[in-house]
Amino acid sequence: MRPSDPWGRLKVLKNRHNGSYTWQVIAGSATLGLVVAAGAVLAAGPWDNGQRKAERALAVTVDRTGGAHHGRPTPDGPRPAPSAPAVLPALGTTTHDAPRDAAALRDTLAPLIGAPELGDKVAASVIDTATGKQLYGNGATTAMTPASTIKIATTTAALSVLGPDHRIATTAALSPDARTLTLVGGGDPTLSKAALRSMAADAAKALREDGKDSVRLAYDTSRYTGPVLHPISPNENIAPVTALMVNEGRVNDTDRGPAKRTDDPAGDAARAFAAQLGKAGVKVTGTPGEARPADQARTVATHHSAPLAALVERTLTNSDNDIAEALARQTAIAKGESASFAGARRAVTNELKKLKIPVTGAHLADGSGLDRDDRVTPALLTALLARAADPDRPGLRPVLTGLPIAGFSGTLGDRYPDGSEGTGLIRAKTGTLNGVNSLAGTVVDPRGRLLAFAFLASGSLSATEAEPALDALATALARPAR
Repeated sequence: MRPSDPWGRLKVLKNRHNGSYTWQVIAGSATLGLVVAAGAVLAAGPWDNGQRKAERALAVTVDRTGGAHHGRPTPDGPRPAPSAPAVLPALGTTTHDAPRDAAALRDTLAPLIGAPELGDKVAASVIDTATGKQLYGNGATTAMTPASTIKIATTTAALSVLGPDHRIATTAALSPDARTLTLVGGGDPTLSKAALRSMAADAAKALREDGKDSVRLAYDTSRYTGPVLHPISPNENIAPVTALMVNEGRVNDTDRGPAKRTDDPAGDAARAFAAQLGKAGVKVTGTPGEARPADQARTVATHHSAPLAALVERTLTNSDNDIAEALARQTAIAKGESASFAGARRAVTNELKKLKIPVTGAHLADGSGLDRDDRVTPALLTALLARAADPDRPGLRPVLTGLPIAGFSGTLGDRYPDGSEGTGLIRAKTGTLNGVNSLAGTVVDPRGRLLAFAFLASGSLSATEAEPALDALATALARPAR
């Protein structure tokens, strides 16, 4: 997997004296404003097939003429800036609302889908999310290695089962005799040192109330079962998958992208907690060991993760493998399956069936897409995106709002060059393994229709060549028919 760009990193566009380019800058800026307001969007609406109506109006503003005179320039003064079209025209005035012409779309995509940079096998699906109609298909039901686009399946299932407000709890349980404190992992890979400090303060207060100033420390990882190591491990893209870890097991202060990982995330978390207890005035005797809490132990400290909606967005924007695997296991627990790779596969697959997603040929070997045994079809991915865009399923909306934005955020932050027609208009999850490249997301076409697309390619020799070819396919969907 390739390093992901910082979550939410913004790409600064260069100023040029070009009317068309100015339009792209303005459109991109408008989209950026909508991104910044993403948190408010969920509550404020209105939603139209998963896209704010304001964004829809922006996309169908096809009159790109400008150049109005803003007064007589002085000899030494700057030339007047060209006028831009209305970025947000009155809502409901769109006249280009007819579905995209499938034949014209086939003609547009045909020369692009065969680009040699994509390798020897390419499968694709493009659907209108409002109708569910497939507008373009090229092996749409062919199961292929999806790489990180499988995270769309992982996050959709988690939201469907747990809801966007769900939080993962990490607790500290004190034995009835107040002699042993157990740090209980709940499966939150984003647990921080600051959270441990707060928990230590609460635990120290409870111990003082019991007249104790020392304690034995244990830690519990039993919430997860099965193999701890991912099949590709050890690897800088993922830590050992355990129910207790701090900052995804990273040994540096990064919070995204590849990084050296500890071999013992749970033990490191317990030792960090012991250090915080010491700072809070509690002496920890002996070395922390792995054990479950004593019977009738009482919870004396709790930390809750960010809401699931935020974890989903972070997973998709940054292509975060550790959170993806955690979400798959949280789904398994909620569905009554074992919190393992196998249990997560069953839980996520069954939830997709419940959502009426076509899972024929699918094999969800993991939640992150790092496993080459993963298989999904383009039709599965576009169906998931359509479910997330369904106005009757607002709880799935973070799947769309978490998608990287072309030229602006996450793993698409540097994928679209200055002046690209797709900059700011395409939202898509990327996927990259050696010889495997994928892109799946949404775009509002010139008719104002929200399209979902998935392009899966294998056999490419170079990701740096395959990625622009995938980006060209997505950009073609945003371009008026010719």
